[in-house]
Amino acid sequence: MQPTEKEVSYTTTNSYATLNNLTTETKNVWFVCHGMGYLSKYFLRYFKELNSKENYIIAPQAPSKYYLNNKFTHIGASWLTRENTIAETKNVITYLSKVYLAENIPEHCNFIVLGYSQGVSVVTRWLAKEKIECNHIVLYAGTVPKELSNTDFIYLNNNKTKTTYIVGNEDAYFNDERKNLEKTRIKNIIDPNTNFITFKGAHEVKKEIINSLVE
Repeated sequence: MQPTEKEVSYTTTNSYATLNNLTTETKNVWFVCHGMGYLSKYFLRYFKELNSKENYIIAPQAPSKYYLNNKFTHIGASWLTRENTIAETKNVITYLSKVYLAENIPEHCNFIVLGYSQGVSVVTRWLAKEKIECNHIVLYAGTVPKELSNTDFIYLNNNKTKTTYIVGNEDAYFNDERKNLEKTRIKNIIDPNTNFITFKGAHEVKKEIINSLVE
């Protein structure tokens, strides 16, 4: 007899990390989703060189934590896998929206949504589903999910919302063909005026690239 897979719903709790303080002096609020293998509190180190008075960073935490090596010392986390993706995506989107609402971001702030690596699929699904208004979408070395289309992003006012795509010229996950396919897809479904940045480096976050995103 084959096993039967069943499902239950329950309430869970997840953490998230922030950097700096949200004050009347804050100009930019960042909502940043890390890649696979990170913890949100460590992902924030890439944003520490930003002006602390003008930038407030919110880093949600991927829910599935695991040990990164067989020494059981370092811990990382993953947002999603191929297993039960639809249900898990709903859970992640619900969590991100709870974080977003909890932070009560002031309307006068420049709202920047950034996804790195696996975080790109997370933030684009969240934006598409919840129709979150933002000033800048930053997609860093990741891929927009195949199920998303231009109808998911029609709500964006491209005169208000700019889009930037970033990838290293030596990124092992993105050969030239894949880079070009991703560029075309992003221009077609999110923003035809997307700014594409290619830096010298591999699949990594560059602080200087992050710093260059604020005026």
